[in-house]
Amino acid sequence: MNWKERHYAEKLTLEQKDQTVHLAGWVDTIRDHGHLLFLHIRDVSGIVQLVFDPTRHEKSYQKAQNLHNEYVISITGTVRERADDAKNPHIQTGDIEVEVETLTVLNSATTPPFVITEKKQIDEEGSDSDHEFNVDEDIRLRYRFLDLRRQSMQARLITRHKIMQTIREFLNHRGFHDVETPVLTKSTPEGARDYLVPSRLHPH
Repeated sequence: MNWKERHYAEKLTLEQKDQTVHLAGWVDTIRDHGHLLFLHIRDVSGIVQLVFDPTRHEKSYQKAQNLHNEYVISITGTVRERADDAKNPHIQTGDIEVEVETLTVLNSATTPPFVITEKKQIDEEGSDSDHEFNVDEDIRLRYRFLDLRRQSMQARLITRHKIMQTIREFLNHRGFHDVETPVLTKSTPEGARDYLVPSRLHPH
């Protein structure tokens, strides 16, 4: 794959119909229908459906048989319009799918301690709400790097980024300067040691 020509999942629309695209991301879900294999690939922008057809691209179909959730893959394929009865109005890329021609496994993955995909919530409600994500908070914090892969968590990070960006732009236009200083927070209920700012002018 030429990384300079990479496409992002939710940037694809019907305008790219019949065009060749290059995608990379995590395997979100897999559905094997016997004669066809459907897969959702997830990247920083969102998800899009991939189709592996053994009658057209046998080699990539066979490789896809060994994929599991959270494998990191890259693919080259052609954007196709979904049949009317197969379109999904709950996701941004619900009108299209990508027929895979070549598949490369960039990294394999063991079974994660909890389900990362939020496909069920998206398909049924058209939102990235995680009100049904019943995983113990201690487990989520222990595997924070996995928890942050979930779309609802990334949406929160993006929202925070946009809020902070707006605040900085507002103040910047009014002559304020952004000076990096330690961010102090209130004490935690668990009794963790507070962060203290050292001073060279006064005894500790």
